Amino acid sequence: MKNSIKSITVHFTLLLILLFSAMVQAEHQKLIMGRSIEAFPETMTALQDEIKKAGYTLSFVQRVDVGLTGMGFKTDKYRVVFFGKPEEIEQLPKKYPQLAPYLPLAIAIFAEEQETVLTAMSPEFLAPAYLGEHPELKVVFDRWKKDMETIIEGVCYPQD
Repeated sequence: MKNSIKSITVHFTLLLILLFSAMVQAEHQKLIMGRSIEAFPETMTALQDEIKKAGYTLSFVQRVDVGLTGMGFKTDKYRVVFFGKPEEIEQLPKKYPQLAPYLPLAIAIFAEEQETVLTAMSPEFLAPAYLGEHPELKVVFDRWKKDMETIIEGVCYPQD
């Protein structure tokens, strides 16, 4: 159990570093973002529904607000929702071990006053590091990007 928590903490820390460095370094198209006018609880429910609708399985939800508050940051509700297709999460790291830190996929969701913001690192961010040696991953990265855009758009701009 202790190793599992430590593993999740390391995985989560790496993801946060990647997300924040992506925000600083990456061009605009390297982030997938959306803003919902709904409150955090409704947006969180909609996000989980859209993830399932896109054919993915929820892996876990990581609370970030507790850790940030503990470090002295003032924050409202903040979570990272991890999701993926179980067969990809199992098989891709076997064939491409360097992808393991990026699986499962993740979307950060946080409250900002009366709205809720969703953001994810686009797989385009990974492309330069991996497609040179493994051009076959382009199909996977393109699908992940399209799916994450569809999920976030479905949450932020629902088609009733």
